[in-house]
Amino acid sequence: MSKGRILVVEDDFDISNMLRIYFSGQGYDVQIAPRGGDALVLTRKQLPQLIVLDIMLPDMDGYAVCRELRQTTRTSHIPIIFLTQKDERSDKIAGLELGADDYITKPFDIEELKLRVKNAIDRVDREKSMDPRSNLPSSKLIEDQLRELMRANDTWYYVDLKINHFDTFQEVYGPIASTEVLRFMALLLGEVVDELGTPDDFVGHAGNDNFIVITYSPKVQPLKDRLIERFNEEVKQHYSFIHREQGYVTLENSNETRPLMTLSGGIVSNATQRFADIREITELAAEARRRPAGDSFEPIETSW
Repeated sequence: MSKGRILVVEDDFDISNMLRIYFSGQGYDVQIAPRGGDALVLTRKQLPQLIVLDIMLPDMDGYAVCRELRQTTRTSHIPIIFLTQKDERSDKIAGLELGADDYITKPFDIEELKLRVKNAIDRVDREKSMDPRSNLPSSKLIEDQLRELMRANDTWYYVDLKINHFDTFQEVYGPIASTEVLRFMALLLGEVVDELGTPDDFVGHAGNDNFIVITYSPKVQPLKDRLIERFNEEVKQHYSFIHREQGYVTLENSNETRPLMTLSGGIVSNATQRFADIREITELAAEARRRPAGDSFEPIETSW
């Protein structure tokens, strides 16, 4: 099992390749981005658990990359270790002020970097609880976001999403295949939120088959509809050819048939109602999700 996903942002091929080989050998999944812009794109597609970030990059410096990541809600929690040839105190302070978690200077001791990487990932796992299957925030971080919503003045929308018949898929195909479905769902959420949401939107994995989106975009209904449409079509690739053709699966120890997975969603917002606590937000969103599929949510701008 992977120890975590690391994104190395480094334009020097020799250094990036060395880090890729070394950390892959240590059991990490490693992605390489030679430019700052590439790093931001890769991070939106699939959240890394840690970023090793060179300050000197060909398109934008590491400080600008760090600033962008820290100002975006979905990436603000990712630990960042700056990697640079600079050794001046002012440069280190500048990086730390932007929210970097650590700083190491070239040439560096690879064993020291390994320990810094491990400690940073362990710290985030303890403090912010990432689901290891989807690599999305869960439990404590979702609760923190919900508490922020209770204090927010801006209009927000909370979307509760459930993968229907996921338990059946898990029973028939096993844990490895079901984890791939959860990873597919996480990638899909990132793509659709990038398309129809805002940079401050939050995506979380609330339970085994339950995901949430907190968005500030008035396009929340098209966002939900796009998620459902794409999931219902693209999830079929995770089934065998026979099951795709049949449109259902048959349980092994019986002749019972079960439908293929689909996605359902419900929306609540402070634009249409007030909430007493965070539990009310989640319960009303789940209730909205269980309503007939034809029901839709129409955002209403309010001024209280």
